[in-house]
Amino acid sequence: MADKLIIVESPAKANTIKKFLGGSTKVVASMGHIRDLPKSKLGIDVEHDFEPEYINIRGKGDLIKSLKKDAKNAKKVYIATDPDREGEAIAWHLATILKEEEKKITRVTFNEITKGAVQKAIKEPRDIDINLVDAQQARRVLDRIVGYKISPVLWKKVRRGLSAGRVQSVAVKLIVDREEEIERFKPEEYWNIYANLKDENSKKQFEAKFFGKDGKKIEIHSKEEVDQILKVIEKSDYIIDEIKKSEKKRNPAPPFTTSTMQQEASRKIGFTLKKTMSIAQGLYEGVSIPEKGTVGLITYMRTDSTRISEEARNAAKTHITNTYGEDYYENRYYKAKKDSQDAHEAIRPTYIELEPEEIKASLTKDQYKLYKLIYNRFMASQMSSAIYDTKSVTINADRYNFKANGQTIKFKGFMVLYVEGTDNQGEVEQEGMLPELKEKQKLKLNKIDPKQSFTEPPPRYTEASLVKALEEKGIGRPSTYSPTITTILERRYIEKEQKQLVPTELGRIVNKLLIENFTDVINVEFTADIENEFDEIAEGNEPWKKMIREFYGPFQKEVEKVEKELEHVELVDEVSDVPCDKCGRMMVYKYGRYGKFLACPGYPECKNAKPIIETIEEPCPKCGGVVQIRKTKKRRKYYICENNPTSCDYISWNKPKKGEIIEGEVKIDLNEEEVNKKEKKSTRKKTTNKNIK
Repeated sequence: MADKLIIVESPAKANTIKKFLGGSTKVVASMGHIRDLPKSKLGIDVEHDFEPEYINIRGKGDLIKSLKKDAKNAKKVYIATDPDREGEAIAWHLATILKEEEKKITRVTFNEITKGAVQKAIKEPRDIDINLVDAQQARRVLDRIVGYKISPVLWKKVRRGLSAGRVQSVAVKLIVDREEEIERFKPEEYWNIYANLKDENSKKQFEAKFFGKDGKKIEIHSKEEVDQILKVIEKSDYIIDEIKKSEKKRNPAPPFTTSTMQQEASRKIGFTLKKTMSIAQGLYEGVSIPEKGTVGLITYMRTDSTRISEEARNAAKTHITNTYGEDYYENRYYKAKKDSQDAHEAIRPTYIELEPEEIKASLTKDQYKLYKLIYNRFMASQMSSAIYDTKSVTINADRYNFKANGQTIKFKGFMVLYVEGTDNQGEVEQEGMLPELKEKQKLKLNKIDPKQSFTEPPPRYTEASLVKALEEKGIGRPSTYSPTITTILERRYIEKEQKQLVPTELGRIVNKLLIENFTDVINVEFTADIENEFDEIAEGNEPWKKMIREFYGPFQKEVEKVEKELEHVELVDEVSDVPCDKCGRMMVYKYGRYGKFLACPGYPECKNAKPIIETIEEPCPKCGGVVQIRKTKKRRKYYICENNPTSCDYISWNKPKKGEIIEGEVKIDLNEEEVNKKEKKSTRKKTTNKNIK
């Protein structure tokens, strides 16, 4: 009989904490959730105050028997699932299943999987926090109601298998809104004028940019305005009017929260949100390090706090002063955001002495990249500011003004280790250095360079910028961003072009139907307000069923109203100009799992269907034929000549450029058969690895 039984979610986490405890302690894994709402029905008894109808998850029967047996044979049961609302709910479900051993059961949490943290948690057990459980139940029940009530409307009016969700639908709306904004955008002309000037004393050249007239800023919008200014400045003397020197500080970024880690991993190392969270989970749960065994390398990776413990702060101080010197250390505290739950520390390394380079051999390539990012970001957050000497020069050409700015690094501070948002870590830009100049000094004009530009539309969202937007608008929480974006990609509501998120036609149709019929639910402000209510429940300030009651009444009326209005509305398929090559009927546009396609309206008598071939304006750079856009099974775009493979072999990942001509022998970077073979091999490899795990 074991003295202690500790239940965690995963085998990796179990293996890590086993070594911190005595031999009479048994550590087992629940393999995530043990109970959930049924998939086959709503699973919420709306007639009896929204009581959830939880069932044991299919396939976990033997595991549940094993857990019950282990609990019966232990003197004390500690449920050590993750320290957040989801983890608290898993703990509550486990306690419910093991209710016969209720007196033995207690709850422990730790923010990092280290010997000290685990042993301290075991000494300080607590009861399950029912407020946190209720907050998770409220989210689960509300999202189930929204999804299961709205999705059937999509099934009837678009196609089966579609889904709607409170957060995912708002995320799609943001992406569609941005795309429509880009399509409506009308570029406006503007001009900049640059003067290349020379300091006769040092013989050094530098560039100054046109600012305005008589000290007032002027925006230039036409060639005519440029020509008027050029008439004056081409003949003018260039005299330095004013030189301002100052010192500028650049402060380090705070340590990572979940969302900032996701954003930075996307920007700097090209990870998707899903990949970032998966790798972070592994680093948190434990990695085998020679002479140390299995150790958790980072603190809990689902947090919205930038707070760090005094113990970690002191360890960082020692490491920084020993490595870089005392001038490089600064004791920094970071304020929590207004809506931050602040339940856990920021994401940081658990062992400061385990530098990324030292343990690189023990990590996978991707683990090393993310660990290095987390480690350096945390260390930099406790370092001194970088200091620049800056110089701003105002130059007059008659009554017109030009400005030139320059800066040099005086003290690198935190930038010796980490710079936010750039891949050139440790490098400091020395661009914009100006020669030693004096006020009233005359400069020689080498040339004037007017440049025409046009305003750009707002950029499409990337995973990183969408997470930032969702966080700023208060939509979702750190744990929801990755599954939300993964879901809308899998549903084909959006797709990726390079790193940009673009709505599909299916996504636009679903979005239009939802915002026209469920305005109050598919609403940014409503979704943000709901998140605040979940926080109130977690604090014990509001009963969760009261919140569901207040939501359900108006929502159900809205659903019934929409169903009635759409009852006699039939979606008529759009007719194409393509005849069916089997029966001659004009084919219609349909929407399937992979998007829009052509189908014969004579189904089921005629089952003919064919893909829609997209083309681009640029001709084939080899033969001048039409270039088609095709997609691999993983939805990656490539470009192929319509004459391939009969008389032309042009095929490329990259869109041909306007006017590009390829002559003679060409090494094509792929062929269609190889694309599909590679993708099948990649999928097979992933499946095999998954089975091994």
